[in-house]
Amino acid sequence: MASTEEAKRDAKKNKDEDVDKAIDQEEERDEEETDEEEESEKEASGEHARVAPLDGGGARGVRNVATIAIRELRSYFDSLVAYVVLGGSMAALGLYFFHDLPLTPSFWRVDRASLNHMFEFFPLWLSIIIIPLVTMRALAEEKRSGTLELLITMPVRDSEVILGKYLGALAMILILFLATLIYPIAMFKWPWSLGPLDWGPVSAGYLGLVLFSMAGLAVGLLFSSITESQIIAFFLTAFTLAILCGIGYFAEGVKGGLGDAVTFVSLYSRYQGFERGLIDTKAVVYFLSIATICLLFAFRSLESRKWS
Repeated sequence: MASTEEAKRDAKKNKDEDVDKAIDQEEERDEEETDEEEESEKEASGEHARVAPLDGGGARGVRNVATIAIRELRSYFDSLVAYVVLGGSMAALGLYFFHDLPLTPSFWRVDRASLNHMFEFFPLWLSIIIIPLVTMRALAEEKRSGTLELLITMPVRDSEVILGKYLGALAMILILFLATLIYPIAMFKWPWSLGPLDWGPVSAGYLGLVLFSMAGLAVGLLFSSITESQIIAFFLTAFTLAILCGIGYFAEGVKGGLGDAVTFVSLYSRYQGFERGLIDTKAVVYFLSIATICLLFAFRSLESRKWS
């Protein structure tokens, strides 16, 4: 009798254990199904997309910079800036080439196949007219009109705004340089065909102008970032670049350490090697360093609105 009761208790105990195991297995299956459903919902809602890889973020930043740069370049042609820059520069360069001026004879009296006239003319012209005109409204006008705040509320970083504005201004200058190729082509190819031109020094000269412009545009963008007035930005940029460029014209007559110091800081002194057809790596580093430092200060100036 006792053995029969023990057998019943053992059977009941085994049955309860089987039921508990079944319940545990069912709970495990429910948890797995719940995890799978949550995973599917995350994928459908794009939560994984928010954890974007680095290259995706970089590509998005490049697109933002390109969009701002194109917008900036288009704004030059929507206003009079592009036409003043291109038309005024081509007219002034033509005057410099073909007419006797107080300090230099016309190209026709030089009697050699060279573009030194043009490469001597451009640095000061860029410094006091073109670069200030191109950069004065880049940030100053947007700050005054309030459109800068609208731009920054979009999903773009401050650094992308600065870089996009800078590349748009640089593109405007590059278009100007491409337009000036009309002069050497007309003189040495068609219609005048004055003789063979050594394009090596010409290429070095254009490279020097591009590097000079990169540094100057960064200086102009810096001044445009610290004021809401286009006029103030224009004159600050023109004055600074005129000093940095102009002292180079007089550096050769200064002896000793003062002359070396002037040569070191002068934009024109660094540019002179390119003007003669030489590519100086130290000058390349100098121009790129000036551009980088000024862009960093412009970024900090733009970012400072968050601190006030």
